[in-house]
Amino acid sequence: MKKESESFPGKIFVENNIVTREELDIGIREQQRRDSRYLGLTLVKLGFAAEEEILPILAEQLSVPYVKVKDKDIDPSVIEKVPAKVVYHYKVMPLEMKNGILTMAVTDPLAVHVLDDIRLLLGCEIKPVLGGEKDILEGLNKYYGIGAETVEGMIDETGLAKVKESSLSETVPEDIEDLAEDASIIRFVNQILLQAFHDRATDIHIEPFEDELQVRYRIDGVLYETSIPPTIKHFQAAIISRIKIMAKLDIAERRLPQDGRIKVKVGEEELDLRVSILPTPHGESVNIRLLSSRYMLLGLKNLGLSDKDITILELMIKKPHGIILVTGPTGSGKTTTLYACLSKINNNEKKIITIEDPIEYQLKGITQIQILPKIDLTFSRGLRSMLRHDPDVMMVGEVRDYETAEITIRVALTGHLVFSTLHTNDAAGAVTRLLDMSIEPYLISSSVECIIAQRLVRLICPDCKHEVKQKKELIEEMGFTKEILETEAIIFEGKGCEKCKFTGYRGRTGIYEFLVMNDEIRQLVLERTPANIIKEKAISLGMRTLRQDGWEKVRKGLTTASEVVRVTQQEDIME
Repeated sequence: MKKESESFPGKIFVENNIVTREELDIGIREQQRRDSRYLGLTLVKLGFAAEEEILPILAEQLSVPYVKVKDKDIDPSVIEKVPAKVVYHYKVMPLEMKNGILTMAVTDPLAVHVLDDIRLLLGCEIKPVLGGEKDILEGLNKYYGIGAETVEGMIDETGLAKVKESSLSETVPEDIEDLAEDASIIRFVNQILLQAFHDRATDIHIEPFEDELQVRYRIDGVLYETSIPPTIKHFQAAIISRIKIMAKLDIAERRLPQDGRIKVKVGEEELDLRVSILPTPHGESVNIRLLSSRYMLLGLKNLGLSDKDITILELMIKKPHGIILVTGPTGSGKTTTLYACLSKINNNEKKIITIEDPIEYQLKGITQIQILPKIDLTFSRGLRSMLRHDPDVMMVGEVRDYETAEITIRVALTGHLVFSTLHTNDAAGAVTRLLDMSIEPYLISSSVECIIAQRLVRLICPDCKHEVKQKKELIEEMGFTKEILETEAIIFEGKGCEKCKFTGYRGRTGIYEFLVMNDEIRQLVLERTPANIIKEKAISLGMRTLRQDGWEKVRKGLTTASEVVRVTQQEDIME
């Protein structure tokens, strides 16, 4: 039996607490099975260790420098010297050119044949440094753009763009992850979708301008421009046509807006993509909304509600009749909140029907209707038909006009629990909005049970979260000078790291304002009292405003004061 002090393969990884002896033994067996050159990289592929832990040790053993590509500021002239098809094929990243020698990050400095091939192709001397595969691929996307090798492959030697007709007529793939390595336009579109999924984007914007095609992702509610090759402008029409084919739209129609949907799989996850196409002077603009079950079906406790708010909401959704309204701008998570409420009360004893535009997620056991204005299936018409199906609970996607509002209220007054949304800035503003629709005050006061205003704030990235001092200006802007500046509070921010793409934020949660319609509030509604007076009264009765709820999440270290101010700025403007 060998002593523990004796040398064994990978001993350094165990001594540095990177892996356990058991994990090392598994790695050794896997390395032998794969006939891999490096044990350390095998441990990375198995998920036992991170590249950042293994590569410095490997670099020292190979006597080559270790470089983090993401920390490098690479001159564009260096990028131009090496074609995209070369760097993507060999998984290498050019870093700098000095005295005719090109420093290049590679995943295997001992792969002499690879270095010789690159040296022959570029006609210059190569100095290899060690880089992580993931790090290099991220660097390639950043400096060359998503799908750069695909685009370069579609440009012939004379610099003219060529698109194969067959690439636009192939059948729609079921799994875009597998086909992200396919060719041509199909491959490029799949790469755009796949990158959006990995970046946690909720929307993809493909926007044509006179001399460029811009692609932007909305991540955690904020738009970020993504890097794509400038030559992609040549393939604009083909890319749009490919998306139209996937969404089963008319590729010949370029003058009118079109809407469609695409169902795709990424690994084991199913994505529902909502496609909207608008004609512009420089071509068609595309918006793709990515809907996933892992983001949509949340329980009440996962929405960011306080214990008090959860108690209120659970009481409200158990009521036999009345209206529960959720208000806020587009993209504030209203539908997610309504789905969470419906999921909570959904059982075999209740008949639940919804009418939506669009149906964002299929809810098991619930009858859902999609409005179709083209055939006059509107919210108001759908509501009338829904009543013939003897529902206990109904959800109306949005109260948009007098007719829908009146029918919704009448339905609630005849013994149904109704959920719906309104586009207003705060909870009290919903009352004013209904009055502006010519709804009588007595109908509002007798039917509405609760109004919830909400916003989504970005969560501080847990990997780069750090304590900071209170910023007096921001807290004053939140309107809490007297009650907060005098008290000491520990608050946090994110420095920015690789996990959050250096934004300091990762993920989102909700902030809420609950206006419960008690007797005093109902009396104010009957008197047509302005929204600001109703709000003041509700606050005096214990209602917590959006900013107050936001500040509680700041104090808990979930978000930042600047983020709360950002999403509640409209309140200040309206006031």
